[in-house]
Amino acid sequence: MPPVSIIIRAFNEEKHLPSLFRALRDQAWADFETIVVDSGSFDHSRAIAREQASRLLCIEPRDFTFGHSLNVGIAAAAGECIAIVSAHTVPVDSDWLGSLIAPLQDPEVAMAYGRQIGDQRSKFSERRDFERLFGPRARRHTDPGDCFANNANSALRRELWRQHPFNEHLPGLEDLEWARFWAGCGRDIAYVPEAAVYHIHEETWDQVRRRYYREAVAAKSLGVLGPRHTVREIWRESRHCVADLAAARSSEPARLQEVARFRRAKLAGTLRGLWDGAAVENPLTCTPLFFDRSQRAAVIHGPGHARFDTVPVAPPRPSEVLIKVAFEGVCGTDLEIYAGSLGYYSTGKAGYPITPGHEFSGRIAALGSLVKDFREGDRVVAECIQSCGACGECQRSNWTACAQRRETGVIGLNGGYAEYVTVPARFVHAVPEAVPLAHASMCEPLAVVLKGLKRLAASCRNPGPWRCAVLGAGPIGHLCARILRERGHAVSMYDASAQRLAYFAGTGIETGLQLQQLTGFEALIDATGDPEVLDAMLHGSGTGSALLLLGLPYARREFSFESVVSYDKTIVGSVGSSAAEFDEALQVLPGLDLSLFTQRFFPLAEFADAWDCFRRREVLKVQLAVDPELDSQASR
Repeated sequence: MPPVSIIIRAFNEEKHLPSLFRALRDQAWADFETIVVDSGSFDHSRAIAREQASRLLCIEPRDFTFGHSLNVGIAAAAGECIAIVSAHTVPVDSDWLGSLIAPLQDPEVAMAYGRQIGDQRSKFSERRDFERLFGPRARRHTDPGDCFANNANSALRRELWRQHPFNEHLPGLEDLEWARFWAGCGRDIAYVPEAAVYHIHEETWDQVRRRYYREAVAAKSLGVLGPRHTVREIWRESRHCVADLAAARSSEPARLQEVARFRRAKLAGTLRGLWDGAAVENPLTCTPLFFDRSQRAAVIHGPGHARFDTVPVAPPRPSEVLIKVAFEGVCGTDLEIYAGSLGYYSTGKAGYPITPGHEFSGRIAALGSLVKDFREGDRVVAECIQSCGACGECQRSNWTACAQRRETGVIGLNGGYAEYVTVPARFVHAVPEAVPLAHASMCEPLAVVLKGLKRLAASCRNPGPWRCAVLGAGPIGHLCARILRERGHAVSMYDASAQRLAYFAGTGIETGLQLQQLTGFEALIDATGDPEVLDAMLHGSGTGSALLLLGLPYARREFSFESVVSYDKTIVGSVGSSAAEFDEALQVLPGLDLSLFTQRFFPLAEFADAWDCFRRREVLKVQLAVDPELDSQASR
């Protein structure tokens, strides 16, 4: 059995865990196990832990305290010597573990803790605080009133933990409480500067305030601090601020403003904790104090008003999944929402603010408790139209008529212009391993096409093959023409862009810049949404033809339907898709050449540039690469 067990607490630490595990593998003292205690991560942390740790233990976020997570990990440990390290630390050298546990050979030592060093990613003032707290000289604490310890880098005797586990009610400083207890029992607490780690905090200012608030509430509970220390804390932080400003001015002048903001945030959190600890006692406000469930997303706040915001991540309810977005396709609907021209917004059916995007692919980051058909890490796409499934219209499979219908990124649901999307599991579909996630984001527009062609087939007089005209060579029209051609129909494509028509060279699809001789076609598909094109199609199509309308939005204007009635024409509208079309699209995708749809990618933060590229029609399809690395990660 390993004599040492290393306990690692984690929440959304995918950025730092690989570096920590690399450093652990390099340790000279190699006889140890690693146990990761995860408290609800929805990034790749759990997958990393399953691969690289000896064991992964998961607890619910609502049950989390620092003490509880450590108790869970230590209870499962095999070693009698317990090392504890933060998930966002990296040991400085290969002797870290051996140096950290060495003092425990002395039976008088209950706990050891090592040095912490900030790096360039840390706040300047926090690096300075580390220097003040963790100096180069070793020492031993024997007086409970002058005791210190820190579980970001510590080791202890498991036999003593059995007698006195960590306090699970404190919102922080569980390490200090444990050390003070054993110092009061005559044991020593050893500081080992040779056992050093880089401690990396990349916190927002809200996170800084929350951390020091929690610690102040805990310090008040332990009697270390109280409201009577307010003036002393203000004086100390002010003094440190002046000293840090002087140090930054000579070494890192770009950090001067950061120094002031850090000291202000730290002091604000500390003073609030000293005077008001109610937030820790309230279950509704307690969890956010420990966990930052925020993400970056593009949010449209109104016509012509969009920005890149920090917004909450909606945790999945029992029947939902949380999807980490890999790719999101830019669609004309997104720009219509931004412009305020989409009809749903003028009628009041949809409203702002909204995160757009309905053509996304990704991996499942977290599962609701009732979801059994998926697992974390599965590659998935999700349907855009989400109906209630219970009303009369839904029972007749008439999903678009559902009074409670919502659409991801369009009506009532935030979409894929974000790092994460929460979706009911019944609208989620697994992506075949043969399909790259960059291609899988095309599943939604392909499903739209497949549904439209299914409705068109039901309206045509003969089963085919047909002579087809597709009007509009954008992504939807392009897919229409390709699918029709593969099904054996004769296809002619019309568009005003010679560049887009050139994409069909060698495909057997005829092309034309001008709408002409439409009377020779049995099936006509409009994928433009242009009222002039629609008018030309209504009047120029031949007797008995079927007309499929896929384009949105058509402007409010007068149309004459005399030719429709007089010449036995059929007009078919189609919007969105259902589960059946998504399943079919996922079967069709592996056989499609989608190279034209994966030529231009933009980072999520550059969504406005992606929109400009879309407007200029530089390429057939523009995509946002939200997290492209998900495409190369194996399913867990």
